[in-house]
This record gives sequence, C-alpha cells and structure tokens, in this order.
Amino acid sequence: MTRAPHLSAALDAYLDWYYATYPVNATFIGMHDHDDRLPDLSPAGVAEGVAGLEALRGRLQLLPSEPMTASERLDRLLVEGALDIQAWELTSRDFYLANPSLHTGEAIFGVIALLLRPFAPLERRLKAATARMRAIPEFLAQARANVHHTPRAWAERARRECRGAIALLERGLGEFLAENDIRPAEHQSAAAAAAQAFRDFDAHLSSLPEGEAGEAACGSNALDLLVRRGHFLPMDAAGVLALGQHHLTLAEEELHERAASLGITDWRDGLARLQDVHPALEGYYARYTEVWEAARAAAQAHGLVTWPEYPIRFVPQPLWAREAAPDLYFLFYRAPAAFDRLPVVEYLVTAIEPDMPSEEQRRRLRATNESVIKLNHVVHHGSLGHHVQNWYAYHRAGSRLGRIAAVDCASRIALFAGGTMAEGWACYATDLIEEIGFLTPLEQLAHSHSRLRMAARAVADVNLHSGAWTLEETAAFYRDRAGLAAEAARAEAVKNSMHPGTALMYLCGTTQIHDLRREMQRRPGFDLRYFHDRLLSYGSIPVALIAAEMQARGPS
Repeated sequence: MTRAPHLSAALDAYLDWYYATYPVNATFIGMHDHDDRLPDLSPAGVAEGVAGLEALRGRLQLLPSEPMTASERLDRLLVEGALDIQAWELTSRDFYLANPSLHTGEAIFGVIALLLRPFAPLERRLKAATARMRAIPEFLAQARANVHHTPRAWAERARRECRGAIALLERGLGEFLAENDIRPAEHQSAAAAAAQAFRDFDAHLSSLPEGEAGEAACGSNALDLLVRRGHFLPMDAAGVLALGQHHLTLAEEELHERAASLGITDWRDGLARLQDVHPALEGYYARYTEVWEAARAAAQAHGLVTWPEYPIRFVPQPLWAREAAPDLYFLFYRAPAAFDRLPVVEYLVTAIEPDMPSEEQRRRLRATNESVIKLNHVVHHGSLGHHVQNWYAYHRAGSRLGRIAAVDCASRIALFAGGTMAEGWACYATDLIEEIGFLTPLEQLAHSHSRLRMAARAVADVNLHSGAWTLEETAAFYRDRAGLAAEAARAEAVKNSMHPGTALMYLCGTTQIHDLRREMQRRPGFDLRYFHDRLLSYGSIPVALIAAEMQARGPS
C-alpha cells in the first residue's frame, strides 16, 4: 500500500507545530531547529499556539478518504487525541496557567538539555544554552503573570526548583565550563541574569496566597479526557479506580504471603533488611554493569526478547550537576533522544567517591542497595525495561508519534499517549525477570511492594483528580496503605496532583500487556519472544491501541 500523502503532510504540519510550540521537548527529542528558544507562554504566545492547534484540527477533519497503513491509522488517532489534550493544557487554569513548576522546569532544563549529551560540538551547544539563559528572565516574567494562585505544595516544589536552578547557574555552569576548559565570558553573564530571574520568581511564589484545598484536582471531565483521548483506555476513570482497588488487594495479599514464607511478620521489616544488602564500596560502580550483563544473559537464555545492540554506560552523576540535581527533575536514566542516535547512552548513577565522609558513603550505599540497583536502575530502566523499549521505538516503530512519545523532557515525557506503553512495559519487564527466577526471595518481596505502589497510584490518581480526596488525604493513603515514608508519600501525592492521569498508566499499561499475552497464548503458534518483539515494534503508543491491532492481525 502506498503512503497516504495528505495524512503524511498533515503529520509533518503537526510535528512542525509541536517542535515550535515545545522547543525544549524538541531538543530532548533530537530536533535542534529551536535549541535557542524557550516556549512562549505569554497570552499572545498561547493564543498563537491554540490557533495553530485549531488549524491542525480543521486540516485533519478535511482529509480526503485515502488508503492508509496500520501505522498511519494509529498516527491519525494519536494526533487527534494529542490535540485534544494539548488544547486543554494550553487553556486550562489547571495546567500551565496554574502550575509554576512547569515554568521552572522548562526554563532550567532548556539549558540542561544542551549540556547533558554531546549531540553537537560544544561551541554550538553553549551558544544555544546562552541564548536560552538570556531568554529565561522574559520567560519567568510570563510565569509571574500567569500564576496568581496555586496549591501551596506546587509553589513549594517550584521554589525548590528555583533553588536548584540558581545552584546550577551560579556554580554548576562554572564547573561545566572549567571541566571543558572554556572561559566563562558571555556565558556567565547570561547565567547571572537567569539566576536573578529565578530569585525574582521565587519571591513571587513566596508572596502568593495559599490555594484552596481542591485546587490540586483537575476535575472528572479533564481526567476522563486524559483516560479516553490520551491512553485510549477501554474504560472510564471509575473503571480505572475499580481496577486499582482490585490489584491493591491482590498486592497486599501477595506481600503478606511472601513475608510469611520468609518468616517475617511485617513485610515492612523485610524491605528494611534490603538496605543492608548492598555492593561493597570498591565494587560499587562495576556492580551496575555486572547486574546489567546478568539480566541480558538471563533474558536471552529464556527467549524473552530479541536484545538489540544498544550500549549503555553507568557513570557517576556529573560533578557540575550534583548540587542542583536533588532539587530538580534530574533523572538517572533519561530516555535517549530519538534522532540524535549517540553511540553510547550514559546512565547517571549516584556518586559514591573515596574522598566522601564515611558516613555519607554508608548513607548512599544503603539508599542504593542491591535490590534498587537490580530492580530499578537495571531491569526497569537501563536494560529490559525502558532502554530496550526505547530502542524498538526509535528503530522499529512505523508510527511517527510512537518514535518520540516516551522521550523524557523537562517535566514529563514528550506526549501523554506514550505513557501506558513506556511504563507498562518497564513494569511488565520486571514481572518477566521475576518469572525466570532472576530475583532473590527478598527482591521478590520488594517487587511485590512495587506492585502495591503501582495499584495505589491508580487509586490515588482517580480519587485525587475526581475531587474525592484532598492532597493531604492522598499522601496519607500512600503512607498508610502503600507503606511509603511520610516524606515520600507527600512527594508522590504532589507529583500525582501536578500531572493528572499519569500515575494510573503504570497499572493500566502493565495489566493490558499481561491480558494481551494471555489471549495471544491461547492461539496456535504462540512464541513468547516473537510476541514481545512484535509488541515493542509498535513504539511508544497506548497499549490499548497496540492490543487492538495485534488481536485483529492474529499470530502472524
């Protein structure tokens, strides 16, 4: 079948609009025409973005009937859904116009995106970073004009991000320049002005009146929009809530059973034991690679997936980022740019150096214990989970949106629609590695707790954004039912409140993959590796859409 020319042109137009409207996302994706710009969230800029969006909607509605491939049909659905969600985000008082953290994230990660990866000569990247630093004062002035009231927790998070940004601009950038033997010159003057803009925004946030209790909820209508037009789920938010409650009960039962089999009365005591199972200091960095190689060998031996050649290197978090990173959305594993295609991906692990105080070394080793390295850093993120899934999205996906949707950007992934596949596959990958006996009994207990948290996220997402729970009640639920420490429970609740419809994608995506596998296993000729390869080949698009395609096409 020949490609549908009218749809292809409409997709070109959408992606051109997207990269221009979200220039920081474009940098992370590997499209560099807008590397010197930040988004325009002024009233005129938002109006221009919405006008472009409406023109795209009209263009899609007028497309002539023409033969389309499966990937083209999927892309049309995805673009139409994305435009519905982006229209809500750009105009709602519950998103950009109310959330200061979205402004601080775009501002500072517009710079960080240009420092992290050597996709171009350093001189070119620094020139673009300097242009973005010069744009930060105007951009944060727009933020002050946009945000007149906000939930206190959102303001607190944005203020922490201001602190991290100031640290990066005033000290981290200097360390980066010194490491690369670059004279400060104009870069430092632009950084100083940007740092002052963050101070001004911090002062603005400190002066805002406290928001009302219900402001953290996006509301049932918006939540249903995200569920229906973003994740394309075959259920509404009430169905997601019921699913979450069911799996919450299952996970609690599993935790108690596994704890009992280990002779442990309270499963929390078992999780505490894992903190004492950590690599030796002298083998700390090498341990990541050892576990990665073991996970790959196990997956290949059991025929789980056709493992791609996609080198990854575990390295300490760069010195220039260490002061700022704890206050920012600074990820260990950031999905590689879809179009930069660097030969080796760097995974930034917690630094534990010989010259650190011994007490700090012990603290970091306990926090980065063996189960965290194996389950989170290696399996979920750096190997069978996100890393393998990203390779398939970039190199095998026929969907143009499926190639870019799950790229990590300033505060979230590039397109909402990428969530159920990206996180669903990564959580399912950990289930797979458990199936083949790769986990110790204590690590299995930790994975059961991950399943409990995954179900709790779905319950919390719906109850919070439907208005049934306040932010405080959501945090209490995470603490009392999911076993999170008080500080972690509040952080999880705040994150859920700022990004509605995202916490539920873990459970929904994972459950849909398991359901699809069970159905396909009943068909003659089922092969597990082929099933996974085929599933991954669709890229980062909603699992519900992938499942419908695979079920319709059959085993071939």
